[in-house]
Amino acid sequence: MAPLLIADVPWLLYRAYFSLPKSITDARGHPVNALLGTVNALLAAVEASSPRAVAACLGAENAAYRVRLYPAYHAHRPPMPAELARQWRQAPALLASFGWTVSESEELEADDVMFSLVQSEGRKGGLALLLTADRDLYAAVDERVAILELPKRGGRAGHIGPEQVRERYGVEPRLVSDFIALRGDPSDGIPGAPGVGAKTAAELLQAFGTLEEVLVAAGQPGTVIAGQMRPRLAAVLREHADELRMFKHLATLQRVPVRRPRDAPTDYAAGARAARKLGMERLAQRLDALAA
Repeated sequence: MAPLLIADVPWLLYRAYFSLPKSITDARGHPVNALLGTVNALLAAVEASSPRAVAACLGAENAAYRVRLYPAYHAHRPPMPAELARQWRQAPALLASFGWTVSESEELEADDVMFSLVQSEGRKGGLALLLTADRDLYAAVDERVAILELPKRGGRAGHIGPEQVRERYGVEPRLVSDFIALRGDPSDGIPGAPGVGAKTAAELLQAFGTLEEVLVAAGQPGTVIAGQMRPRLAAVLREHADELRMFKHLATLQRVPVRRPRDAPTDYAAGARAARKLGMERLAQRLDALAA
């Protein structure tokens, strides 16, 4: 069964904007480096996975409810550069020209949209591959869902499945948001529990279960007496319990209404025409060859 390829477009755009030269421009001198890098990454993913369809996902830079809950969420991130913002606005039309489904949310983030598509695909018994570097989406991984890692030069594409999540985090995918709450996530501005790193977070969840069960254990004197939790750690968890529950809520992927994409091959010829209009002539020539 061919998988649905679900792509994190904001990550791809940022990644390409800061890694490719700004000298890649259209006929008017506007940079198109982020667009070019995003399309190239998606084409590589299509080649590596032969998907039944591609879903290109976008969303708000910051989900409003997350910022309301925790004003420091994403607050450390600098504003989007104007040159990238222009390409961000152009991306949906360019990606749609390839016959790829563009799924967006104005209120929630791209990873929430991606998670919702995973759920939609799962209800139909389908397979899904997620093209992203956002580790929040480790929570979506199961036997039918994996993260696609693009091949490096001369290599092969890799998959992050449940076993790889356990190897990297020490917990099951279903406990990823609990793990993030305890350890924190610097990329999102979530600090986690003071003094708790990845190893301790994994050990706590392995010993007690969910975050809530960890917090219950921290409030029971017998846990400390039995040597299952250090007194100082138990005190930290009790003191920050409400904050940790809120951190888990921040890290928990939300569902939004989405349509499951129909099977659709990549339209290289239409993509070539759109790329040529944006001044990406070398990409257009490559797409023409693929179409032929």
